[in-house]
Amino acid sequence: MNMLKQIFRGRYCVFFAFIFVFILLSFLIRTLLLVVSIPKADFGINGLLRIYFLGLDYDIGVALFMTAFYNLYLLVLPDRWLRSTVNRLITYTGLLIALLIPFFSFFAEVTFWQEFESRFNFIAVDYLIYTYEVVNNINESYPLPLLIGGVLVLALVVMWLFSRFGVFRMSFQPGISFKRRLMVFGVLFLVTLSYPVLLSNAYAESGTNRYENELAKAGIYSFFSAFKNNELNYNDFYSVLPLNRAYQLVRKELSEKHSLFLGGGHSIKRRITNTGKYYKPNVIMITVESLSADFMAHFGNTQNLMPVLDSAANHSLFFTNMYATGTRTVRGMEALSLSVPPTPGNSIVRRQDNQDLTTVGYIFQQKGYSRTFYYGGDGYFDNMNEYFGGNGFDIVDRGRNLKINDTYKTKRRVIPDSAVHFENAWGISDGDLFQEVIKGADKDFRSGRPFYNFVMTTSNHRPFTFPAGAIDRRPGSREAAVRYTDYAIGRFLQAIKNKAWYGNTVIIIVADHCAGSAGKNEIEISKYHIPCMILNLPDDRKGVIGKMCSQIDLYPTLFSLLGWNYISNLYGQDVLDPGFEPRAVLGTYQKLAYLKMDSLVILGPQRKVGTYLYAPVSGMQKPDKLSAGLVEQAKANYQTAYDLYKNGGLHQ
Repeated sequence: MNMLKQIFRGRYCVFFAFIFVFILLSFLIRTLLLVVSIPKADFGINGLLRIYFLGLDYDIGVALFMTAFYNLYLLVLPDRWLRSTVNRLITYTGLLIALLIPFFSFFAEVTFWQEFESRFNFIAVDYLIYTYEVVNNINESYPLPLLIGGVLVLALVVMWLFSRFGVFRMSFQPGISFKRRLMVFGVLFLVTLSYPVLLSNAYAESGTNRYENELAKAGIYSFFSAFKNNELNYNDFYSVLPLNRAYQLVRKELSEKHSLFLGGGHSIKRRITNTGKYYKPNVIMITVESLSADFMAHFGNTQNLMPVLDSAANHSLFFTNMYATGTRTVRGMEALSLSVPPTPGNSIVRRQDNQDLTTVGYIFQQKGYSRTFYYGGDGYFDNMNEYFGGNGFDIVDRGRNLKINDTYKTKRRVIPDSAVHFENAWGISDGDLFQEVIKGADKDFRSGRPFYNFVMTTSNHRPFTFPAGAIDRRPGSREAAVRYTDYAIGRFLQAIKNKAWYGNTVIIIVADHCAGSAGKNEIEISKYHIPCMILNLPDDRKGVIGKMCSQIDLYPTLFSLLGWNYISNLYGQDVLDPGFEPRAVLGTYQKLAYLKMDSLVILGPQRKVGTYLYAPVSGMQKPDKLSAGLVEQAKANYQTAYDLYKNGGLHQ
């Protein structure tokens, strides 16, 4: 007992006091996030106990990692130096820095939870790299100087309390022998090393309630786990089939009366032959940031947020039951450009070896089209320019000093200051971006080549700001940003109607993902529901497509409408084909879902397989036993998509 008293009231006093403060702060932030989540999720007693006890385990691990070097310092520091000025300076400075880290982290966790309702994950790792956009976004969304000052004041208050209760005085007292210090160091060191071995971040995801899983985690622990596991190997972490069987099932699913497989068994490459009338229009796809279906009156919204799109939907080929494949822009880009199911980890847009793929753009290239990627921000963010440039697209963006790799032989034009009337951290306003699209289309038309434009908007993104006076809503809210984006699209559609190229130009409007993805379940299906419409089709084709489908089905359906014959390496299918069986592929960074009618299969790490019955009206996902064939079909889609990407099967 005397030994413990000597340790806690001696040189280790600051060490253990910091751990106590860190655990207390972690408890408070976990409770705050729990309170704001209560209206959205049901928490039982067992769930609450799991949140706090498992959370405490993670918090202790983080605290031990943060103090590991100080533990070593206290081991080697001689007694005679404890009261020295150097040791006092090291202790005060080290403690201040150690306190600033969790205070900043906890503030970041609150803002991150506001946006994603999740602890730190792959997104946070990405955002750490792209500091310009993130710092400016925070600065425009929050009073950053006040927040920094507040964090510093809080850290200094804790240090004052340490001084007030004699923590520093006791930590500068000699009396613990080297032998005892070595014992303390050894125990703490072994416990610290045991955490990454015995307690993975994925352990917190063993529950079925997504909020419970996320609240049980610790933000800093989750961050480093995401940094380490930026990509998950499907074959190592997920339930698999014999590879031949997986390809057999996928090829059967992709078999259509007008398709012929060209490759061997481990391939989905096939020749698509359409017998309809052949058209070769220009195509402009506007991919709208965070456009949830429930923003539109067509899906029950009563706020009149999108009058332009609600009206345009009545004069379009309107997909009313389409689902995004993921919850990030790059995942939507992956689905719309590659037409593949989401593979675990980062989007292919963000990965290595993602050039010269058999993209939708490659099919346009085979038809003689020019291809351009338009983005209102800096396309360096999220590796967009590298991906699109590496797959043959010219680039028009608001880049600064960074260039895409010259080996791609594509052109890049930076949007000049003179063309910008409004800009925030994420890029220029949608209205300014659409003006650049019109300029580019005019130039392409004069060249005599048909054009395909992939346009990515940014205005519907925090801080939700846009040009003053554009609409009768004040900037700063999601609803206002959605209304402005709709307004900008309306102005664009009106402006191009007088263009010589308009009569032969198809306009696609589709979301990259929904505005939010969190819910009561591991994967909240309703949070993937997006609108999609195709305007100005040849022969004035209109109508409603109510079949359940995915983003990956958009271009196979369009190519069928245009009567194109082409080589396909796409997982998407023609939704209008009588043999099409409705299904959707969607997921998070780790969980992968396959939805067919009301049957839902969710694949997760540690080879977990969950099966549910999904009720669209209530959103309920009730655990139930599904057929082995459906589970195998889900596995086959994701396993083969991963295999094709990793082994070059998606390359030209």
